[in-house]
Amino acid sequence: MSDSMDYFGSENEIFRNKELLQVSHLPDGDRIIGREAELTNLANAIKPATRGNTPNNVLVYGKTGTGKSLCSKFITNQAIERAKGNDVSIGVAYIDCLQESTETQAVQSAGHQLNEQSETDVSIPHSGLSTAEYYRRLWHIVDTRHDVALIILDEVDKIEDDDILMQLSRAVESGKLTESTVGVIGISNKVRYKDSLDERIKSSLCEREYVFSPYDATQIREILRSRSDAFHEGVLEDGVVPRVAALAAREHGDARKAIDILRFAGEIAEENDLETVTESCVDQAHEREETSRLAELISKSPSHAKLVLEAMALSTQQKKGDDAPVTTNEAYDLYKRLCDRDGSEHLKLRRVRDILSELEFLSIIEQERKWAGKGKGNYMENRLIDEPEVIIAACNESE
Repeated sequence: MSDSMDYFGSENEIFRNKELLQVSHLPDGDRIIGREAELTNLANAIKPATRGNTPNNVLVYGKTGTGKSLCSKFITNQAIERAKGNDVSIGVAYIDCLQESTETQAVQSAGHQLNEQSETDVSIPHSGLSTAEYYRRLWHIVDTRHDVALIILDEVDKIEDDDILMQLSRAVESGKLTESTVGVIGISNKVRYKDSLDERIKSSLCEREYVFSPYDATQIREILRSRSDAFHEGVLEDGVVPRVAALAAREHGDARKAIDILRFAGEIAEENDLETVTESCVDQAHEREETSRLAELISKSPSHAKLVLEAMALSTQQKKGDDAPVTTNEAYDLYKRLCDRDGSEHLKLRRVRDILSELEFLSIIEQERKWAGKGKGNYMENRLIDEPEVIIAACNESE
């Protein structure tokens, strides 16, 4: 056995605490950079909950990676601690509406997180109950265990039925809760999300609205430096953090992506048995992050959406230009050929138009309506935001 290959690599250690670079990591308050005003606004909105009163419902907007979820989780955790000093019990449920996209799934998740069966004698099974019964058990749990329940609905625009917003925001008014109260924090990347809501929901949910702007290069640099103790001392070369910050600020202002790039750079250094993380590692990590991000988005898309996107990428390549426009009809013709290749029945043109609009919403493509000339009407030009090679690699990785 002594002559066998060691698949665990060398003893060179790059990371000291890699957990600091995970998206799921919730940092201490002093590690939340550039969001003091936003934290103050959120705290003021839910402050009544710390005294057992009804908090304001909040709708938070902003691009991905601007700290919306991070700040919402941090401030609700702080509210729990402050409320204890007032002998008030606050329960918090965090629901990712991208994963739990139906009303039933969201209510079931909230009940499960807020429950303690030994106290309530109520069970929350993962399935098998009607939506109405999940609601009934949720109200009982909140009334029994908590003075206030704070429900965070992340990516709330992804939920299939917005009736849950009506139920939660009017639970006290309708008499569903008699001993307790509830507050909702809705988080959306879609700035115009409120416009799609029923007027009754709009009036009760949108009591406070806050917009989180993208981080600038200085803020991203400070965020990365605050996480640099994820690495062993002396491992990061001096130009690494400024390089990651510059890339992130120039392209998206997304702190989450910047942290991913820094983590990938460390992993690349490990894989190549390097003693330090270099700017070359960052450049490789940037490419990996693009593919990883797109693969994650694409993996959650239906199979025909992947084929439409692949058709867009192949059409762009054929035009020999990474930003070459592709008309909807051009994409549709190639999409049909890809369906024939895979032995699947193609969708109608109207549905493919809808898919292209959904891809624009996900910031995978850009669309621009063009005037074809008098008597010829309009047509849509579609452009990939990322290079076609990256798109095709992401499509293949997501399969």
